[in-house]
Order: sequence, then C-alpha cells, then structure tokens
Amino acid sequence: MTMNAAIPQPSPDSHRSSALGNQRLTVSQVVQWLRADGMISEEQGAEVFAQSGRAKADQHALQTVAELKFKSLLPPHKLLTLDFLAEWLAAKVNLPYAHIDPLKVDFSKIAELMSDSYATRFRILPIEVKANEVLIATSEPLLTEWVPEMERIWRRSVKLFVANPQDVTRYIAEFFSLARSVKGAVAKGGASSQNSFEQLVELGNAKAAGQQFDSNDAHIVQIVDWLWQYAYDQRASDIHLEPRRDQGIVRFRIDGVLHQVYQVPSTVLSAMTSRIKLLSRMDVIEKRRPQDGRIKTLTASGEEVELRLSTLPTAFGEKLVMRIFDPDVVVKDFAELGFSPEDAKRWNTMTARGNGIILVTGPTGSGKTTTLYSTLKTLATEEVNVCTIEDPIEMVEGAFNQMQVQHNIDLGFADGVRALMRQDPDIIMVGEIRDLETAEMAIQAALTGHLVFSTVHTNDAPSAITRLLELGVPSYLLNATVIGILAQRLVRILCPHCKQPAGEIDPEAWDAMIKPFKTKQPKRTYKPVGCLECRMTGYRGRTGIYELLEVSPAIKKLVSAEPSIDPIRNQALREEMKPLRVSGAMKVANGQTTIEEVLKATPQIE
Repeated sequence: MTMNAAIPQPSPDSHRSSALGNQRLTVSQVVQWLRADGMISEEQGAEVFAQSGRAKADQHALQTVAELKFKSLLPPHKLLTLDFLAEWLAAKVNLPYAHIDPLKVDFSKIAELMSDSYATRFRILPIEVKANEVLIATSEPLLTEWVPEMERIWRRSVKLFVANPQDVTRYIAEFFSLARSVKGAVAKGGASSQNSFEQLVELGNAKAAGQQFDSNDAHIVQIVDWLWQYAYDQRASDIHLEPRRDQGIVRFRIDGVLHQVYQVPSTVLSAMTSRIKLLSRMDVIEKRRPQDGRIKTLTASGEEVELRLSTLPTAFGEKLVMRIFDPDVVVKDFAELGFSPEDAKRWNTMTARGNGIILVTGPTGSGKTTTLYSTLKTLATEEVNVCTIEDPIEMVEGAFNQMQVQHNIDLGFADGVRALMRQDPDIIMVGEIRDLETAEMAIQAALTGHLVFSTVHTNDAPSAITRLLELGVPSYLLNATVIGILAQRLVRILCPHCKQPAGEIDPEAWDAMIKPFKTKQPKRTYKPVGCLECRMTGYRGRTGIYELLEVSPAIKKLVSAEPSIDPIRNQALREEMKPLRVSGAMKVANGQTTIEEVLKATPQIE
C-alpha cells in the first residue's frame, strides 16, 4: 500500500500531560504486580528497587527485573526473561503480545508514518500498515496519549501490541536508520543505469538521465553492511538481490526455504549490487555476462564468514546471489551432520583407506560440500598433503592446498588433477566428475596410490556407478578404484521448543514409505507448530540423511557382468545399505523431522 511521504509529524510538545494515558511503566508498578501475582517475594522486590538505583535513567522497568535473573515462584518456575515478562505484561494490561519479526516489517512504510524521535519518545514501532488500521508494537502500554492524534493524522485506527522493550528500542534505531539511508540514496542517485530490457526514457529530463548511484555513497555502504549483518542474525544460507520491473526484492534462504525480506527501489538495488561487486573485485562495469566472486566479512561477534557471489544478467538488471559459508561447518563431527553411529563407523573405515575413490552424490544444496570439507578436515594432519581442485573454491581452509578451475585459461578439472599429481599429494579432492577425461584422471590418481574424493549428480548411490559407466569408464577400472559411494539429502529439523506429538501413524502409510523394508514403526511422531525460536515455521536447522554403498566383491561382479542399476541396488540392499528414505524414516522415528519432509527430499524406493 502506498503511503503519503508528506504526512505531518506531531510535535512532541503538542501533548499535554494527563492522569490517564500518559504514564510510563515504573519499577514500583511492575514489582507491585509481580508480588500480587505471587511471582516474586518481598525480598526479591527489594532487590529490584536496589537494581533500579544502579540502572540507567531511561532503562525500561522490565529490563531491570530481567537483569536479576529471578525464577518465578509459581510452577513451573520459569526464568523471568525479558520475553517472558513482556508476555506477562501484555496479559496484565489486557493487550495481545507480539514478537517483532523484522523479516515481516516494511521499514519504508513505518518511516513514512512517524519520525524516529517520536517513536523513541513513546517507545512505539509500527509493525504493519493495513487499509483501515495500523498495528503498533509498544513497550509502554500505559502511555497512550499519542493514539487519538495519530488516528486523526493517519485516518486509520490503531491496534496496540505489547512487545519486548529491547526489541522495540533496537528496531526503532535500525529501521529508521535504514529507511533514511534508502531515502537518501534515492534522493541523491536519480535514475539508474541498470541494463533492463524495458528502458523508460524521461523526455526533457536530461539531468535525471545522466545521474547514477555512487556505490561508495555512505547510504549504500550502510545498507549493504546492514544486509550482511542481518542475514547472519537470521541464520540465512543465501542472500538474493533480485531486480524487478518496478522495484528490487531482497530474499533470504533460511533452512532451505526462501523468505522475502524487503522491497527497495530498483535504483537502490542496482547500487547495492555495484557496491558488493566492487568489494568482491568483480568487474563493476560488465553487466552483460555472469560473474563469480567472493568476500570475507566479519560478524558482530568478530567471526570470519565467507561469502560466495554469483551474478546473472536478467530482464530487469543484474541478479546477485550470495552464499554464506559458516566457518564452523568444517569443525562439525559426523554426528552433528546427521550420520547414524553405524554410517559414521562405515564412513570412517572407507576414508581411512590409503588409496581409491570415494564419491558423494546428490543434487545442488544437499550438503555434499559440507560432508567433504568435514571429512578432509579430519584427514588433513601434518603427515599428509591434502590438495583440492574446485569450481569454485567453496570455503578457504588453511589445512588444504586449494586450486580453482580457470575456464578462461583452459584449466579444467582434468588439467587440475594432472597438475596436482605432480605436487606429491596423499589425498585429492576433485570438485565434480563431469566428463570422461576428469573421471579417467581421478581413476589414474587412485591407481597410483592416492585417496580421491569427488562428487557426481545422481539420485542415489547405485546410480553413481552406472553414471560413470555411461561416461565411458571401463568396468574393470571402476572395480579397481571405487571404494564407496555416499548419497545424501538435507531435511529440516523440527523445532525442539514447540514440536508436539502428532498422534498415531497410519501403518499402511508408514509401510508404503519404506517398502520393501521392515523398519519398526515409531510409537510417536511429532508435528511442526511454530514459535518465536523458529520464526513460526515449526522447523529450526537442517540435518543430513544418508545412503552409504560399499563396493563389495559381490557388487564388483555385477558391475563387470551386468552393468545395470537394479541388480547393483538389490545387492547393496542385501548388504545392509539403508536407502535415503529409510534413513529419513529413522529420523522421523527419533522425533527429529516429519514424514512430509522425508517424502519431499528423497526419491521413492524402487
């Protein structure tokens, strides 16, 4: 909905004091209510008053109580956190409680409703603008003298929610600052010079036609810095900057699902893209062809985070995707990645071999890189030389010697492996086997005493064997070199804070999912609900499900005699290979995920 940017702002002095509707929440009032509800003792109330004497003058009364970390005297004796106290206060003043989800707040609209000084004065924050009402989060529910005047100005009713005072203060500062930056960038930048298939020519406006944004402008710098920090806070794995006809869209991928974050003017999005390209040493002028780059940034806590960048020319300008790589990924053990104890033991046995090929297969975004990096990290001791050839290098790791494919100088995977062979390696990781030449070089490396890791794109583990045969690799070479194949997928984990029992499972549905396997049906499964911890999605984080095939003598005979997938798969199943769907069913039985997640992520058992 379009708001009038010229809406007048009430003067802070225009309000007269009144007995009602002009009261800030006091420590005395909070202590009185908590004691009346039996949540704190008289002695604890005295401690709160003593704490208030040491607090800052503008500190919220609830923050004073929360700092003492009392537990409620009422069962179940919950800790009196700021969120808990804010929810309690909402019930006390007969107002709904709201957790401010910054991904769902249009900061450009709230800046048009009021000034930041006005919002700070009354500790209020608009969180949604509807046709007939404005939803306002407040940490001062007793301070309502501003409501009648704002309802007259907006010509809409006001609906109040009580929110965490710390969130209100934080987002007032962030949102209004960001809105000022976007507004300042638009005012300074004029028209955009982005390459769009639909160019609008403003006749007679030569000045506007010649203006463009400066990617180093202070407003653009602030917007980009905020974008990265916000993505880290929200646990995003990817950031998408997408140009559209009339505006730019910013989206985050969180736990495998894309969420729209904000809409910004197309001109601002173009300047943000130029700023990020500049920092990643990409060609800022070139907007007609895709480019790749990388940036290393710091989080608010000082941790280094790698960003891998990719641009794509689209109908309305350059689309930019930034993949965020968590530096803690390479230090995760296999249990944290989702390996069962049996699979972890078998995987460790295979990777302890001195030579041979180990393949990891799965679609893009299934966690193959994470598994390989974690494995190589455990193997990269001082006694061995670990070398990789990647396209591109996903994460820079000091324990490896990493080389990137350079197509512009004809340095492909096969050439890279050939070069690495002369570097006295013990372990080689080839980013992907895409053609016969790369496969032959990987096999040659394995035959000459090296342990080789690589990836292929197939639906399951047995299909990787037939894929290599289709590329033209002789069966006798596969039998001589391939140790094992790991297929994997990622599924979302049920939020431990809000998941609830889902009732009994239909036995027929369970058997149909894992047929022909006879896995014990769980007595209880869980369903997603949604809470503040999981952003109301019901899921928080992802875990891997795995299908591990060891190339046994029996399978080698099938590869040589009958190189078709069904006999190989059936033999692998007889040798205790658990299909991806069965591996997922075990996580359903453990209460980690849902049947729907497993069915969506895994191929059907044939």
